[in-house]
Amino acid sequence: MACSSFTQSFDKDPSVLTPAEKKHLITRNLQEVLGEDRLDELLKSRNISIYWGTATTGKPHVAYYVGVTKISDFLRAGCEVTVLLADLHGYLDNQKAPWELLAQRVKYYEFIIKSMLESIGVPLDKLKFVRGTDYQLSREYTLDVYRMTSVVTEHDAKKAGSEVVKQVKNALLSGLLYPGLQALDEEYLKVDAQFGGEDQRKIFTFAEKYLPHLGYKKRIHLMNPMVPGLTGSKMSASDPDSKIDLLDSAAAVKKKLKKAFCEPGNITDNGMLAFVKFVLFPIIGDRPFVVSREDKYGGTIEFFTYQELEESYAKEEIYPLDLKNAVGVELNKLLDPIRKKFASDPEIQKLRDLAYPDNEKSLSEDAKKSGAVDISCLDIRVGVIVSVEKHPDADTLYIEKVDLGEKEHRTVVSGLVNYLAIEELQNRKVILVCNLKPVKMRGVESQAMLLCAFNGNVVEPLDPHTDSVIGERVYVEGYDLQAPDGLLNPKKKVFEQLQPDLSTSHDCIATYKDTPLRTSTGEIKTKSLKGAQIK
Repeated sequence: MACSSFTQSFDKDPSVLTPAEKKHLITRNLQEVLGEDRLDELLKSRNISIYWGTATTGKPHVAYYVGVTKISDFLRAGCEVTVLLADLHGYLDNQKAPWELLAQRVKYYEFIIKSMLESIGVPLDKLKFVRGTDYQLSREYTLDVYRMTSVVTEHDAKKAGSEVVKQVKNALLSGLLYPGLQALDEEYLKVDAQFGGEDQRKIFTFAEKYLPHLGYKKRIHLMNPMVPGLTGSKMSASDPDSKIDLLDSAAAVKKKLKKAFCEPGNITDNGMLAFVKFVLFPIIGDRPFVVSREDKYGGTIEFFTYQELEESYAKEEIYPLDLKNAVGVELNKLLDPIRKKFASDPEIQKLRDLAYPDNEKSLSEDAKKSGAVDISCLDIRVGVIVSVEKHPDADTLYIEKVDLGEKEHRTVVSGLVNYLAIEELQNRKVILVCNLKPVKMRGVESQAMLLCAFNGNVVEPLDPHTDSVIGERVYVEGYDLQAPDGLLNPKKKVFEQLQPDLSTSHDCIATYKDTPLRTSTGEIKTKSLKGAQIK
């Protein structure tokens, strides 16, 4: 089926789009538009400005692509878009996070949202980020808050926040202020429209009612539908089974999709189909959505519209596993550049850990209680040796300076003099364990351990893929790429417990329990050693 002219205009310069084409991009897949007549009028003369606010509380997950996809539409339609990182709102919503965490989460949200937009090829020149407390603590804004409280009834404030603010038996005053602040944001951000989910509707109608009481104009309100999560309910950061984290490994994505609620023939309460409709089809443009199957199961099918896919699923021509596998392929295409960018940037990794210290645990609570360890305890990264010299006080030791993408190079002492020449190590990409406690070796502190394969008198350093990024974290499928443990306690002998399960395969691939060690660009190997121990 041929694509529509609107789909073909998706990548046009916004200056050549007609008002009708711009409106199509702005409103497609929306649940509702309040003030559509005002939208039509403004588009006749100029591009509009829109803001989307997100409280910087829970960690962003793949459901954010629903909103990000619409931001993509707005930007491609020539709109000026402001993303409000609503730290004050997050604090007021039943104090979901203290100020010190919110400060870190604002930075993390900006990184994640920009990365999501970059992953779908969206230009960011008309996008800006604003932190709520940068203007919400000003004298003018504060006075307007007081003005708002003088005209808003308790009933209206409570009703407006009922779908958004956490509801408790004895409502906090902060929850009653929340809708008024969100309404004032429209004025202080100087926008024509506000974008949000259908759950924001009561706040939007509250804003339309009360802003004119303060002498401010009504804004246009654009509402996305509420997309069901993987369990069939709203996708939530507080429900691990309902969401896929943006940094989940490909194996974790596959595992969660396998558990997803996806009833055969059910097209009304199906989070998988909803994700395809509101995220994947708008992103892939004129490229087909491909469901790959073996010939004995019907063969590969291509869908050029969501309607075609929905009809096929309703008739049970496409089965749940077919759909899950196809979604997994497309979803990992979106997440791969985000995972790669995160894995190659130690500063962002540190920021994530500061923003979500309680959520970033490399082991499950049960595993920690039992004392069990696995490969996720180790901080294994790609580095490049920038210099090598012999240890002045030890004939068998080299001193290497290694670039791990950090501010300063690390010093590594390795007992490789009898096995490898300096020329074999100089400027070589290598694999290192980076969270072992530093130890002095003949007076020189070694700050990491270079991993090699050993087979008798033959030693070969592990070789990452040539395109691996310096500082990138190494992972093993089946073990979540979460924050590794801090410096390992030598008394617990964590590496010593894991080392017997590290070896090379008959294909020279480095493995942990027979599963390859990988970076985002491929498997880690040795030059020739098979069935060798890694240490």
